[in-house]
Amino acid sequence: MSDVGQTHVVVPGTFDPVTFGHLDVIQRTRRLFPRVTVAVAASVGKRGVGTAFTLDERVQMLRSALNAEGLRDVDVQPFTGLLVDFCTQVGASAVVKGLRAMTDFEYELQQAGLNSHLAPDLESVFVMSSPEYGYVSSSIVRELASLGSDVSFLVPPVVEEALVRHYGTAQGE
Repeated sequence: MSDVGQTHVVVPGTFDPVTFGHLDVIQRTRRLFPRVTVAVAASVGKRGVGTAFTLDERVQMLRSALNAEGLRDVDVQPFTGLLVDFCTQVGASAVVKGLRAMTDFEYELQQAGLNSHLAPDLESVFVMSSPEYGYVSSSIVRELASLGSDVSFLVPPVVEEALVRHYGTAQGE
């Protein structure tokens, strides 16, 4: 069993786009573990829908947001393929997932079971969302932004700017 103080963990996601909820989970994970890699998935997106932003755009937005939060020691890397393979490549011993609701738990429990089968030494750690971010999701952010609504209370400024470029001008402009 590894010492928690030496554990390298991966926080995976699509981050399309990164939200304050994501940043909260990453910040709290960094307080628990000395080495954190955020893995940005190149996936086509959840439910078969493509991502709004390219993989490079999502990686850059996440790096900028983490730097603005003072989390310069958190590594951000893109990945394709299986998460367990990525974790092996970077030497991580655990995956950290944020949970907002029971529906997140059910999905993530299935993923953790599969990951355990594929990589028995890879642990799964769940971090509950802070109550203030329990309703925040990237899909909600994209929907609001596409309708011209203010999303500044959901995402960092770098992401808000990217959303305005992607969907058009912000509400009230």
